[in-house]
Amino acid sequence: MIPSRHISRLRLSQFRNYASAALDLDGRHLVLVGPNGAGKTNLLEAISLLAPGRGLRGASFEEVAAQGSEGPWAVAVTVESAAGPVDIGTGAGGPDGGRRVRINGANARTVEEMSQYLRVLWLTPAMDGLFTGPAGDRRRFLDRLVTTLIPGHAATVADYDKAMRQRNRLIEEDGDPRWLDAVEAQMATLAAAIHFARADSLADLQGLAAQGGGDFPAAQLALTPLFADRAVPDSSAGFEEDLRWLWAGSRRQDRAAGRTLTGPHRVDLEITHAQKQMPAALGSTGEQKALLIGLILAQARLTARTTGIAPFLLLDEIAAHLDPGRRAALFAALAALGTQCFMTGTDPMLFEALGGDAQRVTVRDGRLAAEA
Repeated sequence: MIPSRHISRLRLSQFRNYASAALDLDGRHLVLVGPNGAGKTNLLEAISLLAPGRGLRGASFEEVAAQGSEGPWAVAVTVESAAGPVDIGTGAGGPDGGRRVRINGANARTVEEMSQYLRVLWLTPAMDGLFTGPAGDRRRFLDRLVTTLIPGHAATVADYDKAMRQRNRLIEEDGDPRWLDAVEAQMATLAAAIHFARADSLADLQGLAAQGGGDFPAAQLALTPLFADRAVPDSSAGFEEDLRWLWAGSRRQDRAAGRTLTGPHRVDLEITHAQKQMPAALGSTGEQKALLIGLILAQARLTARTTGIAPFLLLDEIAAHLDPGRRAALFAALAALGTQCFMTGTDPMLFEALGGDAQRVTVRDGRLAAEA
């Protein structure tokens, strides 16, 4: 069954190893097959830039431009929906080295306006070390999930990081305490928005993640404590007051450390294998992969339920390390989501079970060849 919301047309220009590329899609899943380095992940990255942020690689907008290109990079799609088709494009040329967005031929005021028409989630091999890697990776993973529900969350996190860098610089330079008070007040407001968006989204996700997903294990999710000696207040005002008081009293300590030692930028996401009551970091490679897939599927269901928009899923090399049973379970779960998924792999045999539910395109050296 073709989902009512799907991408029917994709165009790339001067993006990574694509001088230009064009795909016309019919709403089924899309499977991209080709050797490593052919450009499969680059195409997924292009689609990921239809969401707030810097896409699935977190690259700067200068990096995604094709090497030696003379024109600006651009990504454009037509999204079919129950309300009719919508043309969305993004590319170089935004203010301050950012990017611009156009919707139905008109300049959008913000990147977040794209989220009125589509949401995007992804899973890549680089995320396989999520449970054993640094806390910063898990925060970015969590913030990406929150952004699918609250599109402005990514901008709030970026604004907080910018204000925190300003605070660190003022402390290092022994800046005017009044300026520090003002910066810390701004940080506290942003920190409250970040914390409560994370906490609320995580509580909603926990409800779905705890159910598991067939062959995919259930996860228990929690944030590590933000304060060492007290609980987080229930109100934003109380939370902001606590942070302002704490930061004002820790300036000397933070100056010695060269960074701000307390805040939402230090929180970690704890993930536990629910059935085994075991930290995800202690699980086998297969268990960790299954937990991660289960979380993405749960977030996709939550996004669809909360926003009314089933997110497009970008699944890079998703089937390579799954046994036949888990692959079949994944494909069944994707069918139940009622959305369009974009998958890559080097071996077409891994996607045989999809049968007629997927279009197949061969990728070689930045060129696309659709199967008849």
